[in-house]
Amino acid sequence: MLAVLFGAFGLKAGASATLLIEEPYGKLGFFTATGHSAVYLSGVCAQTPLILRRCAPGESGIVLSRYDGVGGYDWIAIPLVPYFYAVERAEDVPLFADAKIVAFLRDRYRRKYLKDVVPDLPNGETPGGNWYELVGSSYDRTTYGFEIETSTEQDEALILKFNSSPNRSHFHLLTRNCANFAKDVINLYQPKALRRSYVADLGISTPKQMAKTLVQFSASHPELRLSRFIIPQVPGNIARSKAIHGVVESFFKSKKYIVPSGVASPIFAGCVARRLFR
Repeated sequence: MLAVLFGAFGLKAGASATLLIEEPYGKLGFFTATGHSAVYLSGVCAQTPLILRRCAPGESGIVLSRYDGVGGYDWIAIPLVPYFYAVERAEDVPLFADAKIVAFLRDRYRRKYLKDVVPDLPNGETPGGNWYELVGSSYDRTTYGFEIETSTEQDEALILKFNSSPNRSHFHLLTRNCANFAKDVINLYQPKALRRSYVADLGISTPKQMAKTLVQFSASHPELRLSRFIIPQVPGNIARSKAIHGVVESFFKSKKYIVPSGVASPIFAGCVARRLFR
């Protein structure tokens, strides 16, 4: 498992940016079938979870991601191994995981590195919320990586932009979700590489569409040396993650979501229903 992780992210001799597409899991409700997007940067590291810097020799980079309701921040930076496994050293990754082990590893990492972002409750207990998805991603789901080459100059431009811009959340499920964030990051390196689809996703940015457009863009830009790989879900008794779908595809798979979507956005639901039932 670890050989897959480090082998996959060691394909490029220089700096690289990797679009991460993560399978959906659990019963999180509406839109879960679209999964999650994040970006791994091999040449960018974190001074803190909210301040970026260039990596020193031997460091493995960070994963940048957007989750709703994590300290009011728009993005958080997590080192590579903790992001996937909630531990600092590769040799500490468990070969088999259950819910109790995963909860312990996540909270231990939070208490050591993320307390300024995700503090304890007033009684000292672990808080709820989406923060847990920042660490130990591979316990919940399988991840697909799409890696392209970058340059030191591009990394420095991203660091400057992120460190000098406000980091406050304005998350919106339809217009400022995780896929929008991944699209913006990759497009900083390669302008117009990623784009949304009005046919497959009704104009909503989705992880599957981001991967599709990066593959298409790389086909006409071979100098990016696109490579693809899979980081499997850790074996254990935690439910296995599911296949990734686009928006319209998700409704085809489960039309029951038309009703709850109608409550959230009648116009959106009407557009999907028209496409499904015409």
